[in-house]
Parts: sequence; structure tokens; C-alpha cells
Amino acid sequence: MTSHTHAVRGFDRELLLKAAMDAFRKLSPRMQFRNPVMFVVFVCSVLTTALWIQACWLQAHAGHGEAPASFIFWVGLWLWFTLLFANFAEALAEGRGKAQADALRSSRRDVVAKKLAQPKRDAAISVISSADLRTGDLVLVEAGDIIPGDGEAVVGAASVNESAITGESAPVIREAGGDRSAVTGGTQLLSDWLVVRITSDPGETFLDRMIAMVEGSKRRKTPNEIALTILLAKFTLIFLLACATLLPYSIYSVQAAGSGHPITLTVLIALLVCLIPTTIGALLSAIGIAGMDRMIRANVIATSGRAVEAAGDVDVLLLDKTGTITLGNRQAVAFHAAPGIAEGVLAEAARLASLADETPEGRSIVVLAGEGFGPCDAVPPGAAQFVPFTAQTRMSGVDMGERHIRKGAIDAVERHLAARGGSLPPAVKRIAEEIARRGATPLIVTEGARALGVIELKDIVKSGIKERFAEMRRMGIKTIMITGDNPLTAAAIAAEAGVDDFLAEATPEAKLKLIRDIQSENRLVAMCGDGTNDAPALAQADVAVAMNTGTQAAKEAGNMVDLDSNPTKLIEVVEIGKQMLITRGALTTFSISNDIAKYFAIIPAAFATTYPALNALNVMHLATPRSAILSAVIFNALIIMFLIPLALKGVKYRALGAAALLRRNLLVYGLGGIVAPFLGIKLVDMLLVLVGLS
Repeated sequence: MTSHTHAVRGFDRELLLKAAMDAFRKLSPRMQFRNPVMFVVFVCSVLTTALWIQACWLQAHAGHGEAPASFIFWVGLWLWFTLLFANFAEALAEGRGKAQADALRSSRRDVVAKKLAQPKRDAAISVISSADLRTGDLVLVEAGDIIPGDGEAVVGAASVNESAITGESAPVIREAGGDRSAVTGGTQLLSDWLVVRITSDPGETFLDRMIAMVEGSKRRKTPNEIALTILLAKFTLIFLLACATLLPYSIYSVQAAGSGHPITLTVLIALLVCLIPTTIGALLSAIGIAGMDRMIRANVIATSGRAVEAAGDVDVLLLDKTGTITLGNRQAVAFHAAPGIAEGVLAEAARLASLADETPEGRSIVVLAGEGFGPCDAVPPGAAQFVPFTAQTRMSGVDMGERHIRKGAIDAVERHLAARGGSLPPAVKRIAEEIARRGATPLIVTEGARALGVIELKDIVKSGIKERFAEMRRMGIKTIMITGDNPLTAAAIAAEAGVDDFLAEATPEAKLKLIRDIQSENRLVAMCGDGTNDAPALAQADVAVAMNTGTQAAKEAGNMVDLDSNPTKLIEVVEIGKQMLITRGALTTFSISNDIAKYFAIIPAAFATTYPALNALNVMHLATPRSAILSAVIFNALIIMFLIPLALKGVKYRALGAAALLRRNLLVYGLGGIVAPFLGIKLVDMLLVLVGLS
């Protein structure tokens, strides 16, 4: 994915030309009607064009229009430019998304599928097109084959090249069972073989959903965006009604005074367009599309703009400890034998219990035992029955005849020993608690009803993570660490990492309950996950980032998918969401304050012929009433073009609280929005005088 996005990050020439052409296509009334503010500008542009044609016709027949034809022409021309610039902003934002969609679409292809009658490698095979596969079909994929569709590995294990999706060249392991069974259509098997059960019909694959999601034209407006659109429409309606009453009032004033000239329709149209919030109205859609585009460039696929927006409003972050806060891959660093037990006996039992444990922790226990006590005797085939780890028992081990060896967390082992008529010796419990207080993880090893000792696993907190959590805190976001560790270990890691709270010995039910409790306080929750056991919590969370390497259930439950499968990406997702909201708020502030400044330029000029005394309000000393009006219209159009890069790039993100952010926005964009028109309109007025259009 990284390779796909690189080409569309900037404003390359081809993208700009295509956006310019799309800006003209978007001039159709049907498309303009979707944006109330710009639709009013569209109607005003058409009306001004009609007034110019009328003025030209009357001028050709020795008459005159309501205003000079040249003045009407320039006002009308810049109104059309205002529309084109707004369309260009939206088209440019959409173009970047479509360019990424085209890159993804080029990687999709129809391949041959080896359909199986049964979930066995040696079952009968029928060769069909991948387009004919349906949900539930079983296919055999061998080394060198392209995986024909999204699915889950049900038999086998293999390395897969997912660079077409993630942009990462390093292959990943996919295997039946566990949390790494999901495979994506269009990726390639590099070794071994898999039997895959297809989980989506043609046209509904993950790649198809990605293409649909990144195409800005299909983006639905978010709730906040809809609310802001309604607010802007109301502002527009108020100014429309206000301007509509000015013409009869001007005519009445002139008749009553017996002098002066009433305001013209052209001037009224210019006044209306300059006073309605055209700046934010023109850029609002582009800001939303660009927010999703930034998420795509972070290799996160959001199912909707609503998910991106929710990320910006998150109050609580739920983060897994292992792999997110810590480096993961905990390593066994020491064996602590129980009183009366030789350390070699403990090491040998721990090794036997870990032989079938393919986790990094399990492998490190085998390595540590070998390094300290030498290689142990091989286990004869069929002599051992291994007991896998489950979230419910929270233990694993091995049964070898009369020997029943287990290793697991303190509470799980205590229940296991109690069921066998034994108990955990106080000395062993003290060792485990001391290990936990140091921030390490204790695993108790037992044989039968007897505790042999404790394995110490060490986990390392990621560098810089504490500073990231401090940023979250300054933003008013609470961080909660979720871990299966016991409370003592969890507390030590939480203190070292700097999180606000933690949930220890977390089960799927506990995660779900925690999210619901937080949401009952009217707060938004974000979390990430990759396993089927995370699916209920992901479905409940407001922002749910599923790992691309995770199960199909997790990806379907989430409203975002991280193609890099990096759990720390959740923090970046929140920052991108907040940046989109900050950008929208900043440009809305600028737009509204921008209109305030334009009052001083255009209102005195508009009514100068009706009320000559209003010339005293010409604080900018603009050359003539007509140049003042034309300068305001030109500035109103040009400011949109100047703000397009900011709308697409986003206002620079800073970890500030809501109050500090509001003060900064008011100072930079509020005050800036007032000052900019005074400088800009005066500069345009001076240029108009130079070229003789005043």
C-alpha cells in the first residue's frame, strides 16, 4: 500500500489537470444543489451572466443596463471563478482518493482457483475461475499461487506475500486456527500450502471494499459535517432574505430623499456572495475527503468518514499491553524454584510444558532451559499429550503418562491445584508477587498437585510511549491498558508506561463490560484488536481498529483496518481524526470572521450612491465604489484557492486541550480571518487601479 500511495501524496501535474477538468464538470446544477452555499453562488452566477447579456443588448441598441456591461462582466466572471475554485478543491481531494483506488484496482485480477470437495489437500479438485467462487467454498492454494479470494485458512500453514495490500515486502505466516488465519484475495503464497474457506462473494472482497472506501465521490457526509452544512445553509438563508429586502428599501430611500440612485441587482448579488460563508462552504467537502485520504496514507482503511470523525472525538483509548505498550515477545529470564525443589527439575518441567508452545514466550522458556541445564532427552512420539493455552483456563502444559505438568498465571494455577487437592505454597506466592512488582510476569509451574516454582518473563515498555500517553492526557483522552496479566504485574507496567488506568486479567466479557460502562457515561471509546475473542469489544467500540493480520471476525467487527497490523497505530488514528476536526473548525472560524471584514469593504461601496454619507466608512480608502465591490468579489474567490493546500494537508496537529485549542483557533484563524480581507481587498483594489478597471 505504501508504494501505491507514494505517487499520489503530492499535487502532481496530471492530478491537477484532471481536477481542473472535473471542476468544470461539477458545474452542473444537479451537483451544485448538494451544497446549499455554493448552489446560491451558482444561481447568482447565472443571474449575473443574464444581466450582462441584457446590458450588452441594450448597449447595442443605444440603451444601457442597470450597470455598465464591463462591470457586470467582471463581477459575473469572478463569481464563476468562485464556483470553479470550490469545485477544484473537491475534485483535487477526490482525485487523490481515486488515484489510490486505481492503483488498488490494478492489483486485482481474475485467477484460477483449485476448488476442493472436502477440507483436505488430497481431496478432489475442480479448476474454476476465482469469479465463480462463493462464500463457503474450499480452495487449495499452493506455493506460487495467488489466493483467489478473501478467506480463512482451515488446514495448513504457509508464508504469504501481502505486499500488494500492505506495501511491506516481508512475508507473513498464515496458519489454520488462532488469530492469524485470515488471508486476503490477490496476495501470493510463497511456500507450503493452505486449504482456504472463502468468506466473501466476488465484488465483496476486502480489496473491493478498500476501493469503494477510498473513492471520495462515494463518501457519505459525517454527522458533524451535516450539522455544519445545515448551519451554513441557515446563515445563507438569513443573508439572502436580508439582501432581498435591500433593493425595495434602497428604492424607497431614493424616492423619499429625491436624490441618489438605488442599488443595482449586480451589486446586491456581489454583496450576497461576499457575505455568505462561501470559504468554508467551498472547502467543507474537501476537508472531509482529505481526512479519509490521510487515514489511507497511514495505511488504515476506514469504512466511512463517520469512523474518522469519531476518532477525532474519542475520550478513552483502550490499548493492549503486549505489542502496543510493550515490545511484546516476552522472554524468559530466570527460573525461581520452590523450597526443596532443584532448579534443574523446575527447568526440565517448564521445558516439557513449553515444547508445543509456539509463542515467543514458550520458545524462550525452551531456550533458557537449554542454555542453563543443557539439552534434555527428546520426547518419544505419542508419549506426550500437549494441553494448549486457552483464554478460559489461562494455562498450558503436557500430560506424559502419570505426569501432569502445567504452567500458567497465579490465580489459574491456584484453582488447578485446589481441584487436585493441593495448594500454592506461600513461599512460591511471595516469589511470584515480587516478580510482578518488578513489572515482570510470573508463570507458576506445577506437576500434579505440587508447585515446582516460578518462571520470570520480562516485557519491555516501548521507547517514547510514555510521552505519547502524556500527549493524549493533554488532549483530554484517558488511556487504559488491557492485559491478561495479574493485577500486580499490570500495575507495574501501567506505572512505567504512564497510562491512566488498567484492566488486568482481561477476558472478552470484561473488555465488553468496560466499554459499555464507559459509553454509559456518554464518552467515546477507541480500541484495537486482532483475534476472534476481540470481535465483541470491537463491535461495541466507537472506533474499532482491526489488524489486517487478524481474523476475519475481527476485521468485520471493526470500522477500520490497519494494513500494517501495528497496534500503536490507534494513537495515530486518533491524531488524524482530531486533525480533521481541528481543520474544519479552524477554517470555519476563518470563514465567518472573514465575512465580518468584508462588510467594511462592500457595504459602504454598495450604498454610496444611495447614501453618500456612507463614504465616511470607507476605512480602506478604496478607489471607487465599483472597484471596492469588484475587489471584494475577487478576494472572495482567490482566498478559496489559497486555502486549498491547508484544507487538504490539514491544520498542524498539536496536543492541546479543548480550551487551549479554541483560544489558539480564535487568535490565529479568527484574527487572521479579520485581518486578511483588509490587506487582500486593498491590494486587489490597487491592482485594479493599475490595470484601469476601477
